[in-house]
Amino acid sequence: MSVRELVTSAELRDRMLETGLGYSQSNGTEELRNEISRLYPGTTLENILVTNGGSEANFVATWSLLEPGDEVAFMVPNYMQIWGLARAFGATVRPFHLREELRWAPDLEELKKAVSLKTKMIIVCNPNNPTGFILSGEAMKFICDLADRVGAWLLADEVYQGAELEGRTTASFWGHSEKVIITNGLSKAYGLPGLRIGWIVAAPDLIARFWSHHDYTTIGPGMLSDQLARLALRPDHREEILARTRKILQANYPILAHWVGRHRELFHHVPPGAGAIAYLRYDLDLNSTELVNRLLHQKSVLIVPGDHFGMDRYLRIGYGPEPDDLAEGLSLIDELLEEVRASRAPGD
Repeated sequence: MSVRELVTSAELRDRMLETGLGYSQSNGTEELRNEISRLYPGTTLENILVTNGGSEANFVATWSLLEPGDEVAFMVPNYMQIWGLARAFGATVRPFHLREELRWAPDLEELKKAVSLKTKMIIVCNPNNPTGFILSGEAMKFICDLADRVGAWLLADEVYQGAELEGRTTASFWGHSEKVIITNGLSKAYGLPGLRIGWIVAAPDLIARFWSHHDYTTIGPGMLSDQLARLALRPDHREEILARTRKILQANYPILAHWVGRHRELFHHVPPGAGAIAYLRYDLDLNSTELVNRLLHQKSVLIVPGDHFGMDRYLRIGYGPEPDDLAEGLSLIDELLEEVRASRAPGD
């Protein structure tokens, strides 16, 4: 979104131009935290910490809690930031997988084996990046019960919440356990990554601890970003923004699905439930990073290799651009695939 799309009132734009550019309140203004608190029943301002994007929220939460020797159960595939952070902080990461044969539902038996009394934290991403899978209520309860049984924190990255193709907002993990930590932000479902506004929702004593760490990373959000985030999260604006997002997804996914259908001998995928992302398995004797690098340097198209998620022979394709740009990008992928096939034809 642009500032003009977000700030539709000329009077409000003029008022924002008078904003003093000093330090904003470091944990987020009361007005912004109040808007975020509305999204999580039972919370107060003391349950909310505003951060610079969801990535800082993840960083602060793990930095504050993980110590050398801890164990972490980590959903795979996933946004891999915490995978790296946990190991950097000296923790042992034990993966549990979403399974394509289960339409990307989690392998709950594997999760049980990954969790022990040494587990400090269970980490999930719901809706999931990169598959677009949404956990069932039963799976959410299973994960929370397991975390409670061993006394582990449950960190749920919910940054794709609100970007569901069918329009029903994914249920939050908030309220399922006393040791739940939520990270979220405006970068995905809201189409406002440039504001760099994220947040953590947790118990007040934990938020106070996170705040002290946050003060020694980015100090606080920008003054204008805080104001624009308040506007975006106002109930009437929020619904309009999420409706805009779903309209884009519903218009663009058929373009990608049609393209995948034309290559059904090469690509296999489970339709995503949320997010402008699709995770494709491919039948081609070529490493995913090599394929993506060739696509980037030869065709100027960027997608994500499955290697990034520890899963070769998969690709994550974002389908959120303007429809013409999406179609052109897919056409350029076609060109590279033809070149790869030609170079590997028998007799060459």
